[in-house]
Order: sequence, then C-alpha cells, then structure tokens
Amino acid sequence: MKNENKKADWKEKIHEIIYEADTKEGKLFDVILLIAILASIILVMLESIKSFDAKYHNFLNISEWIITILFSIEYILRIISIKKPFKYIFSFYGIIDLLSTIPKYLSLILLNSHHLAAFRALRLLRVFRILKLTRYIGASNTLMKALQASKAKIAVFIFFIVIICILLGTLMYMIEGAENGFTSIPRSVYWAIVTLTTVGFGDIAPQTPLGQLIASVIMILGYGIIAIPTGIVSSEIAKKNIDLNTHTCNTCAAEKHKENASFCHNCGSKF
Repeated sequence: MKNENKKADWKEKIHEIIYEADTKEGKLFDVILLIAILASIILVMLESIKSFDAKYHNFLNISEWIITILFSIEYILRIISIKKPFKYIFSFYGIIDLLSTIPKYLSLILLNSHHLAAFRALRLLRVFRILKLTRYIGASNTLMKALQASKAKIAVFIFFIVIICILLGTLMYMIEGAENGFTSIPRSVYWAIVTLTTVGFGDIAPQTPLGQLIASVIMILGYGIIAIPTGIVSSEIAKKNIDLNTHTCNTCAAEKHKENASFCHNCGSKF
C-alpha cells in the first residue's frame, strides 16, 4: 500500500512539474525546456548552412543528440505522469513532441541507405519544435479563444471572398481574353485572388482600359478586405475573457481550466 502511494505521489509530482507552471519547479522546467527548444531551432538552421556544418559538424551533431535525448525523456515523462496516456499521445502537442524527436533516431537507420536518401528530409521535422513554444506564450490562450469564437464569421467572410474572386475572374476572362494572358477562368480567378490580396506577382496583367479600371478597383477593395478578419478577431479579444490557470488534468491531460475550478471540464476528475 505504501509503495502504491509513493508511486502515485511520484507521478503527481512529475505531472505538477511538467504540465503546470504555477510552481517554482514547474517554472524552472518550462524555462529549461524553452531554452532547449530555441537552441534546437538554431542548430537546425546552422546545420542547413553547408560551410558552417562542414566546419562544426561534430559539435552540431553532439548538441543535437543531447537535445534529442532531453526531449525523449520529457516525452516519456509526459506519458507516464497521466492516467490516460493516449490522450496526450494523440493530442496536438503529443504529436508535435513525437515529430520533433524521432527524426534524429531515424537518421541512424537511414544513414547509409542510398535508395532511401530522400527520407533524410525527415530531419527537417525538427523545426516542429518551434510549435512547442506556444505552450509558453500566455497570450496564446486569449488569441485561440478569440479565433474559436470568430471562426463562423471568418468562414462566412472567406466564402464571400471566394465568390467575389470567381465573379471577378470570370469577368476579366471575358474582358481580356486569352491574348492578354487570361487563358481560362481558373487562371483568371488566380489573378483575381493575387490582386485582391495585394500580392501582385505581375505574371498576368490586364491590357485593356476596362480591365485596368476593374483591376484598380480590386486593388483598392483589397485593402479593406484584409482589415475585416483583423476586426472580427479583435472584437472577440476585446470581450471579457475568462481567467484561466495553467493546471492540466492528470487523468485526461485537458487544459484551459478556470482559475478556481475543482473538477476537470473534460473528464470530471477532481483536482
């Protein structure tokens, strides 16, 4: 009985350190992990510079192995410290953690395989570690809530833009024709999207006065259209936000609980 209690206490302590940031140990763990993530991203970038990699290859390789081992330990501890590990394994962060860890191990298997050389590109999956940074950005909770609350409005807006681009693209196809580069309606719709978003690649350009007039209107309209999604999300952010803490359920790994919550909003487990 004592061994079971010690085991439960050990898991709870690990869970508190790894999943939460309200304690001194949890904050220290997050800082160390944050530094490791940033260091790893820098190493991946430096490794892509051939001249630098040729000169410091051993240093980069050893450093990457150290970071990979640290991330592997973190991944295993996250799994064993919750009661339902599959909830974490198949969660967004769980998949990202796995993708950011396995490429280094795969490089051992595929090291001398010429036929599978293309799979070495899997090493680039290490850049997924940058997504782990979202755990440590406090404002990300507010932004995510605002995006979720405004997703219906944004979806309607995007649907409206698609319709506008199809109509304008078809109109420009009729006005300009194939001789001016508008060889089909899809290509004309592509031009409308590029113009409306003010990207302006310049690979297709209207030649007739009427086409140029319509293009000018689309360009001006594009500035207003870009601002609309920003306004939708900003209005949601401006609304009163619910105070959330950093507590993560040690049963199902659910996050974003209210400040004084006593039970998990996902599985109902008591904190």
